[in-house]
Amino acid sequence: MGVRDEAAAIAGEIAELRHAIHREPEIGLDLPKTQAKVLAALNGLPLEISTGRELSSVTAVLRGGLGGPVVLLRGDMDALPVTEETGLPYASTVPGAMHACGHDTHTAMLAGAARLLSARRADLPGTVIFMFQPGEEGYAGARYMIGEGVLEAAGSRPVAAYGLHVTSQRLPCGVFSTRPGAMLAAADKITVTVRGRGGHASTPHQAADPIVVACEMVTALQVLVTRKFDVFDPVVITVGSFHAGTADNVIPDEATFLATARSFSQESRSALAELVPRLIGDIARGHGLTAEASYSSEYPVTVNDTAEAAFASETIAAVFGTERAELAEFPITGAEDFSFVLEQVPGAFVMLGACPPGADPRTAPTNHSALAVFDDSVLADGTALYAELALRRLALR
Repeated sequence: MGVRDEAAAIAGEIAELRHAIHREPEIGLDLPKTQAKVLAALNGLPLEISTGRELSSVTAVLRGGLGGPVVLLRGDMDALPVTEETGLPYASTVPGAMHACGHDTHTAMLAGAARLLSARRADLPGTVIFMFQPGEEGYAGARYMIGEGVLEAAGSRPVAAYGLHVTSQRLPCGVFSTRPGAMLAAADKITVTVRGRGGHASTPHQAADPIVVACEMVTALQVLVTRKFDVFDPVVITVGSFHAGTADNVIPDEATFLATARSFSQESRSALAELVPRLIGDIARGHGLTAEASYSSEYPVTVNDTAEAAFASETIAAVFGTERAELAEFPITGAEDFSFVLEQVPGAFVMLGACPPGADPRTAPTNHSALAVFDDSVLADGTALYAELALRRLALR
């Protein structure tokens, strides 16, 4: 029986683990219930298991009987602060928390792959690190795990690393997608406070209104994108939070807003870090106000190694057929902290369509939506891909 058939044979158990994790979502770096479920799923397998010091991570090392190189497989485990509205029988029982990005599927698939590969331990031509990671959603959990030694867990560094991520829309169910080079964007945070002089709304000339100046800054940031950056090296700036004032007839002393900046090259990222604070300061001074603008680097660009992306595509085509192997034309403007791993280890990040059959991927609720649904039918194939990537890459030596 091949890997794909074996994964299909345990698909029910993979789904049970996924549903259990989905019912009890946890957010951030501290995921004790999720960690316990992963440890229970790995119990009895011939793995060297360690847990994190500063986060609820699980690192499992499988040493093959034939020696050889090391490959890392990663699955993230954390949920989002979203109240689920799917109505699924295994929907979240935790108010204000939901696996709206499908990390429960990644965790279950990686545990399934650990099971498949453990059964092949004697003939395994190398070592596999299974990286079960908390805190992908804005907490940089991968960076914490790297700091705690996940890349050295097997004694020598991996020659390749692979991550898998489901999507509830865009891709048809069961279709895999990857590309060489930039796969996902860098994500940085812009924090702005504009300080003026409050007063009565009926006499704005006697005050120094920070709201209109902050609004001008929001618009100017969009102009900055179109006039300072090459359209073929795109940048996205979106203001997601804006706060000022307490009443309709009061001009406040200050206004604040938060924005995210997405970029696909170090050149554009560096330019954003320089140009954004300068623009904010210039606009404030032009109106006789002051402003504080901080540009915080968060997640770097997720860059697929050219050779490893080609290897992943070839593996997908060989196992599932060419019709299920998409070569993505463009990178994704979302961000991923697997980027920290790929900064140090050549590898590839692969997307997997999990939009329920019968739903239109073009209009289905997106990842992070309270209505996002990830179909269980992809669990066996995601498990098989994790295992096949490790097996085939180790065989290359």
